[in-house]
Amino acid sequence: MTYESPEAADDRLAARLAPALALLAAVGETGHVTRAAEQLGIPQPTASRRLAALSDLVGAPLVLPSGRGIRLTRTGRTLAAASGRALGALATAAREVREEIDPASGRVVLGFLHLLGRTLVPSLIRRFRERNPGVRFSLAQGSRQDMLRALREGDIDLVFVAPMPLGDPDLAGRPLADQELVLAVPPGHRLAGRARVRVAELEGEELVTLEHGYGLRQITDDLCAAAGFEPRIAFEGQESETVRGLVAAGLGVAVLPSTDPGLGAPPRTDTGLGAPPRTDPTPAVAGVVEVPLSPPLFRTIGVCWVAGERLTPAARAFRDHACAAPLDLGPGFRPPTVPGTPD
Repeated sequence: MTYESPEAADDRLAARLAPALALLAAVGETGHVTRAAEQLGIPQPTASRRLAALSDLVGAPLVLPSGRGIRLTRTGRTLAAASGRALGALATAAREVREEIDPASGRVVLGFLHLLGRTLVPSLIRRFRERNPGVRFSLAQGSRQDMLRALREGDIDLVFVAPMPLGDPDLAGRPLADQELVLAVPPGHRLAGRARVRVAELEGEELVTLEHGYGLRQITDDLCAAAGFEPRIAFEGQESETVRGLVAAGLGVAVLPSTDPGLGAPPRTDTGLGAPPRTDPTPAVAGVVEVPLSPPLFRTIGVCWVAGERLTPAARAFRDHACAAPLDLGPGFRPPTVPGTPD
């Protein structure tokens, strides 16, 4: 009798399971043999026979009756989850092959933070499509945590995030710009008239922040920890403009990106050609005064992708465009000071 190593047996079983990947994934998604069969365009008896054959092949049941449908066993759930991941990888490969033939008609799945949808993303896409009108974009917005998770899982090609995930060996990236962060307070607040404010002076203040998983929340928590106090969180949101609105309503203060053209820019002198330097804090947005922090605080906005994985031609072209394009993002920005990570 010929000896077969466990590794060889695993490879042989995987090869015999491969043709049934779509069925396993469909059963795991629908929880019903009939609906899975309809989804795949095969007769229901054929799907049932294939599931029974798979159970015999594995040596354990994959499904059990559950009411009018079925439920996956633990073995079935393991195989169904692996089938879904494998089919996703195959779909990505098929898309790459198609776009390799005609990269001008490819698609880029782009993730980004909500705030970056105001200027950065539209500006970059507009200029890119001037030269690549056939490339399509699928856009996904969410928290930094969600966007990086989707990137790692292969659901999106590129993400624009801040701060960048430095030190993560699974991800590569390129910084695009540094954005100043300031303290946003209501006009009547005790700190509204200050030229600058130290983070330590926020101890005891009610803070309005984004939820855990957002980059600004991480920065705010880290700032308070470094200053030696526990932040008093009054409200948590999912979008920075909502946070800004809560500040304007007098419900707390917040660390937010600067929107004030008088902040984050080099000092001006009165040459007679423009307005003199601003000396008194002025609301940058109705109901909100932005006070610079001491020392000045910046976060780095960058584009990230999975290290070591080949991007589709369209995604690679857009990444290179984003890294090379001159960025005019408005007030509060400066060239990046954080180095990029290897591809």
